[in-house]
Amino acid sequence: MAIKTIATNRKAYHNYHVLDSLEAGLVLTGTEIKSIRAGRVSLSDAYVRPEGGELWLLNAHIARYEAGSYQSHTPTRPRKLLLHRKEINGLTSQITEKGLTLVPLKLYIKDGIAKTEIALAKGKKLYDKRESIARRESKRKIERALKRRK
Repeated sequence: MAIKTIATNRKAYHNYHVLDSLEAGLVLTGTEIKSIRAGRVSLSDAYVRPEGGELWLLNAHIARYEAGSYQSHTPTRPRKLLLHRKEINGLTSQITEKGLTLVPLKLYIKDGIAKTEIALAKGKKLYDKRESIARRESKRKIERALKRRK
């Protein structure tokens, strides 16, 4: 089972408390999968929204394939996510009831198939972001001090 991570959404970990994550397939065109394999993907502004009983990945930027024809895909078009009906219904109800959101964490290729890891997340407040930055900085200082002692 070879997994090759193509893109990660580092901004999601900064802006959200990640509660639960799951794997979803993507409906793609031929030129999109070629661009994904080339690593020309950005998930920084992407989000997931339920519409019509389906989940859609919006604002994920997959660059145009250079060797493709003039009929190539639109870089930020909505892409359908493939999940089981129970998973879609459960996620949709949690989003509407609890005020949570769905965020893509990473895009990867697993056994030749493009998958995305989406997470049920709750938005961080400004003071939460400052706290996590301070915690990360103190951890770095401790690591540096330990390295100097060796």
